[in-house]
Amino acid sequence: MPFVHKRFDVKTETPAFLFLMREVGMSQKMAQRMIAKGRLLCNGEFVPKDHFKLLGKVELIDFVAESRGLNPIFVTNDFALFDKPSGVLIHPQNRHTPYSLIDEIKHHFGYDANITHRIDQETSGLVLSANNKASERTLKMMFENRKMKKRYMALVHGHVSRETYIEAPLLRAQDESALVRMVVKVDDSGKASQTNIIPLEYFPDLDMTLVEAHPRTGRQHQIRVHLFHVKHPIVGDPIYGQKEEDIVKFLDRALSQEQRVELSGASRLLLHASQLGFEYEGNQYDIHSQVNFRDLALSIVGATIK
Repeated sequence: MPFVHKRFDVKTETPAFLFLMREVGMSQKMAQRMIAKGRLLCNGEFVPKDHFKLLGKVELIDFVAESRGLNPIFVTNDFALFDKPSGVLIHPQNRHTPYSLIDEIKHHFGYDANITHRIDQETSGLVLSANNKASERTLKMMFENRKMKKRYMALVHGHVSRETYIEAPLLRAQDESALVRMVVKVDDSGKASQTNIIPLEYFPDLDMTLVEAHPRTGRQHQIRVHLFHVKHPIVGDPIYGQKEEDIVKFLDRALSQEQRVELSGASRLLLHASQLGFEYEGNQYDIHSQVNFRDLALSIVGATIK
């Protein structure tokens, strides 16, 4: 459990931020953030401000990173890259989430380390983390300003015979049915979105194509929705390309693995963040995932193709 409750008996009035600096070893900025997030209580009440004087029973709800052995594949003083496995959350959904990539990031690089962008839980591949707050701000701005060159690989249904440029605006659904917040759709009132799709290899026995996707914008579920839009949904996608009743079953965790494989073709989403290129402080970086996604994808769909 990454969130733990640390309890203290404070017998001398002490400013809240100073207590966290002395007793827990936080920086002043980190202490102030913890208080602002409502992670510090005094005598059962949330501490309202960082100069509040603590006295009596104090409780800190702290994030304690628990590593499961996932090491970064590339490290500098300011940032690191992880090859995230499918199924691992980027960050905790709530205080009861047992594990996420944030555990590994903070385990390796400390309190101030953080993610700079997100990929879906079922998407595998490269995730860039910042080792300090200054680099976090810089790298996040680079993503916002489209200064990151992202490449994905996906196994999709059908034969993609030629390079395809997809330009279709995306809108997050407004909860019109049971399909909730996570569903995104192509809609003229949505945000401009562009993806370039390059076919790499067609597998006729499977009627599936390995493709490379170059997203020019960074919308939620962009590659998944765009590929579904051009009638080549990603193999293993439990949302896009499925009937509403089956989507609801998946979201309610009532869809078995066997049913999912039968409906979508695989037990996981076969989408992989394979490459990230960018310039940082005068140095050019071009990082590739260490995973052989082609062979991994084929093994998941049960095919052996040389």
